[in-house]
Amino acid sequence: VGHSMGGYPITAAAERAPEKVAALVYVCAYVPVAGMSMADMRRAGPRQLLTDAIQVSRDRVTMTIDPAKAAGKFYQDCPQAIADYAVPRLCPQPIAPQEAPLPSTARAEALRRHYILCEDDRTIPPEYQETMSAGIADVHRLPCGHSPFFAMPDRLATILSSIANET
Repeated sequence: VGHSMGGYPITAAAERAPEKVAALVYVCAYVPVAGMSMADMRRAGPRQLLTDAIQVSRDRVTMTIDPAKAAGKFYQDCPQAIADYAVPRLCPQPIAPQEAPLPSTARAEALRRHYILCEDDRTIPPEYQETMSAGIADVHRLPCGHSPFFAMPDRLATILSSIANET
């Protein structure tokens, strides 16, 4: 299961050891395209919803999300207590892995894949999630923002349980 940027590492793991993966589940996540980095994918989106919140470190090694904008981008449909809990736990993300393309995705694409599309996402545009999930047979929809594990944990758990029971 990969959420958001987590679509890249789950795909990379599946490329290396597909025999150890029963299924890939992308939760409002980037679905890698061979030869494109995660940063390339983000820039290719039809709308750049996160750009105004990204803060790059002076040494250009990491990026963070502006805490003043994080709740509106990631947790707009969550109780305030959840946003208050989550925002200070966001941490710097290294830039280099986001700029590294996956050379191939063929082995991962041959596996069973699911996409959980979040219809009110203010981070990855829902229409871009539609595009990225077009080649995935099983698309599940949730009427929530970028953090379904906080906004709709029961519904997300039901979907994940259903997927797990299929394997």
